[in-house]
Amino acid sequence: MTHGFDLNSPLVCEGIVGDGCGGGRIFFVEEESLYVYDPLTKKRMLLLAELKDVHKIRKSGCDIFIESSDKSIKFNLSLLRIID
Repeated sequence: MTHGFDLNSPLVCEGIVGDGCGGGRIFFVEEESLYVYDPLTKKRMLLLAELKDVHKIRKSGCDIFIESSDKSIKFNLSLLRIID
């Protein structure tokens, strides 16, 4: 557990410092929404709402990949929007 988050959960991923975007922050899905938590400020921010049946998220550089039962979503942290 890091800052109350289970990093082994498929709905939680951690930004690596120096990977491009969101380093040191924790990204997680809760109640059909994607959030980011900043351990320095101890604040969380909503990034994307209305996510249905999410079973896994992962992060690579500035992109968060959200996998649900019927689709995959690529959310870009620099643009703060879904990328096609």
